[in-house]
Amino acid sequence: MPRRSAGIVPYRQKGGALEVLLGHPGGPFWRSRDLGAWSILKGEYDPDESPEAAALREFTEETGWSLDVALEPLGEVRQRSGKIVTAYAARADFDVATLVSNTFEMEWPPHGGTLQRFPEIDRAQWFNLTDACARIVPGQGAFLDRLAAGLGHVTAQGMPAHP
Repeated sequence: MPRRSAGIVPYRQKGGALEVLLGHPGGPFWRSRDLGAWSILKGEYDPDESPEAAALREFTEETGWSLDVALEPLGEVRQRSGKIVTAYAARADFDVATLVSNTFEMEWPPHGGTLQRFPEIDRAQWFNLTDACARIVPGQGAFLDRLAAGLGHVTAQGMPAHP
């Protein structure tokens, strides 16, 4: 049984352009990574939880923000790891300076015997579609294409950039 995650892609219109909010994973492995490292705000869920409920829960855990708008389904993708991700879009606007993420604990440096806490999401940022497509992890780019198509926008190349 593949692992399953659910998440949310907040979006807004700014100056006539579509912008999406992505999160950058926290912790030492991701510290210096940018292109191909950002993600929709998501997390795993159990079979007894609905994907929509999981997406809302994970969004709040990873950002400290609550959503009170309707979620728009963006479907599923299977990432290279085999994990199935279900995503929703939500028209929203958040001040990224107010992000408060939950944390995780890991031994760092490896085999050093010291546990350290890191934010699950160390920062969030609004991106236009071109920049978002460059920064999102490859397995999630289809969500941006689906959102853009549903809102009548196109990617920088004038067509969906992700299969």
